[in-house]
Amino acid sequence: MRIVVLFNLKPGVDRAAYEAWARGTDIPGVNALRSVDRFTVHRATGLFGSDAKAPYDYVEIIDIAAMDPFVAEIGDPAFQKVTAAFADFADNPQFVLTEDL
Repeated sequence: MRIVVLFNLKPGVDRAAYEAWARGTDIPGVNALRSVDRFTVHRATGLFGSDAKAPYDYVEIIDIAAMDPFVAEIGDPAFQKVTAAFADFADNPQFVLTEDL
């Protein structure tokens, strides 16, 4: 299963501060979860075939084997610090659940 997270930064959030936190805390922290096969964060750079700005600043890809173990791990009080920090940066993130065809 793959979760695709689409989000913009909240107004006033420094992009460099968010990206430093993502590289130093979020990416290694999520990848350390036993329920996560792979986690990556991507900065959107535009829309293919257009000069238009992408509708979202960032895209996260979370590959997991099953939802229940993932929910249990992110609900752990120790991991809630990472979740709370993400909420300080991300403006209304959209968590899109997917499955392979």
